[in-house]
Amino acid sequence: MSYKIVVDSCCELPGKCKNDDRFERVPLGLEVGDELIWDDENFNQKEFLEKVAAYPECPKSSCPSPEKFMEAYHCDADEVYVVTLSSHLSGSYNSAELGKSLYLEKYGEKKIHVVDSESASCGETQLAIRIMRYKEAGLSYEETVEKIEVFKRKMRTYFVLDNLETLRKNGRLTGVKALVASTLSIKPVMVGNLGVIEQKSQAIGINKALAKMADCILSDVQHTETRTLMITHCNCPERAQYMRSLMEKKATFKNVVILDTAGVSTMYANDGGIIVTL
Repeated sequence: MSYKIVVDSCCELPGKCKNDDRFERVPLGLEVGDELIWDDENFNQKEFLEKVAAYPECPKSSCPSPEKFMEAYHCDADEVYVVTLSSHLSGSYNSAELGKSLYLEKYGEKKIHVVDSESASCGETQLAIRIMRYKEAGLSYEETVEKIEVFKRKMRTYFVLDNLETLRKNGRLTGVKALVASTLSIKPVMVGNLGVIEQKSQAIGINKALAKMADCILSDVQHTETRTLMITHCNCPERAQYMRSLMEKKATFKNVVILDTAGVSTMYANDGGIIVTL
């Protein structure tokens, strides 16, 4: 059976997947004042960060329309798998589900499974790549759906950001205890636990916070030798490599992938942010 994997644009695809016809990214919109920037192949991270730095208020994102998802499902593939931003963070999942309903109503039956990643960024990437591996291993639609939902519940997403203001001002940190002012150089270690952002730890300075994050991850995740470590950075490749070295000193991984943030992740992670999934 042929298949297609549709993701929203918060998912950073590795280079080998960007030109693979089995993958399609549906872009979100990014709003900086009155300007709308599409998070597609034309997104320029450097220009976007400059616009955000010069804008006195908080940038916002808008999810894809259900029609955009429906168009992505309209293809020759027998099976379509969809991975979206956490429903706790965006309306993308609801749009993808509504797009499925619109597709079935207009075109008839098709196997379409929408995964609420309950994550973002490389968390979505983990799920998309897993789906591809399951299909390449010959798993059926039903087996793939079951396995990806099980894997999703085991996956955790961790991050350390230089600046949490975009998340806070957009209401994405509700329920998190009051954060220490960034001017004191205290950096919280955050974790996405089934879509809910929680503070896991904290440290003075970014490098110590990354070390704390490495310890938190390795205390939470077992059998790392079977897992792919994914690290996404926002305009800080050296910091991503440092995070990799911290992890590899203490554990072995099946594979390590380092990615740069696309538009949505750039907006929320801000310049210098590090996101890790395992």
